[in-house]
Amino acid sequence: MSDRKLFSVIKNSSIREQSLEERLKDLPELRASIERMLAVVENSAGDVEKAATAEEHVTEELQQMGNEVLHGWAQRQEQKKEEKYNNKRGVNRKGKKNSTGSPDMEKSK
Repeated sequence: MSDRKLFSVIKNSSIREQSLEERLKDLPELRASIERMLAVVENSAGDVEKAATAEEHVTEELQQMGNEVLHGWAQRQEQKKEEKYNNKRGVNRKGKKNSTGSPDMEKSK
């Protein structure tokens, strides 16, 4: 999806009705990553004096952010699918199985 189409979707969707901060409350891993990225950009530790070092820190944070965000996304997708499956009629995953298994076969002589 192009940036222009993505912006159009966001602009016209109900997502814009919530502030960024409200949306980040539901995504704590993304919020933490953004806060770490801001710390790098603001040089809050005061340890970055060269652009190459800043670039290295930003690259590391982006990689970590990507991993954490995608991991969280995968967990949410799995949870949605599980909830959808559990809400189907006739699906009972919480009950005890009643089967005693297959009877043993008689040994041949």
